[in-house]
Amino acid sequence: MQPMNTPSSIETIENAGAAIRAGRLVIFPTETVYGIAADPRREDAIAALLALKGRAEGHALPLIAGSLGQIELVSTGWQAFPRACALADAFWPGPLALVLPSTLPLAPGVLAADDSVAIRWSSHRLAAALAVAVGFPIVATSANRSSKRPHREAAAAVASLGSDTGVLVLDGGRTPGGAPSTLVDPRPDPVTILRHGALRSERILACRG
Repeated sequence: MQPMNTPSSIETIENAGAAIRAGRLVIFPTETVYGIAADPRREDAIAALLALKGRAEGHALPLIAGSLGQIELVSTGWQAFPRACALADAFWPGPLALVLPSTLPLAPGVLAADDSVAIRWSSHRLAAALAVAVGFPIVATSANRSSKRPHREAAAAVASLGSDTGVLVLDGGRTPGGAPSTLVDPRPDPVTILRHGALRSERILACRG
């Protein structure tokens, strides 16, 4: 894997964004652990990501956005869901992923069976900047082999995946770890918590549109 030093550098992040648009994979830090980024519009990139992780198809890959405006690029009109707006106002940017209808034909492996996508606006400066550099939300799944533990250091993530894969690495130092983002479907009433995580259930259910 090829390291990209000084990940706080605007030039470095822009280069990583260009690499993702070209179909490359990038390991990067998030609020909890290291993740792998890919362009959700590129079938070749998603296929390479699934192969690298050894992950079976059938489980939709989540997305990270770099701004509130980027949500609209994937799910045009998502703000028509009042509960989605209430949750976004309360917890974004932060560890909350919302299941929203996709209005784009994204690569296989990104969309769920009902053409929805799980997306959140990240509160991690570098993760958000990477999505901004791509100009589109990025796939963000943990940088480890499927069913293995995630990693808080870039070197450990590289070692777990293999050093000869051609994946770029943004080393942002040791990440905090902790619970993953909470995954919520805001379309039904009441909302459905699909994965419990960093946000407590009562805080989610207390948000009303």
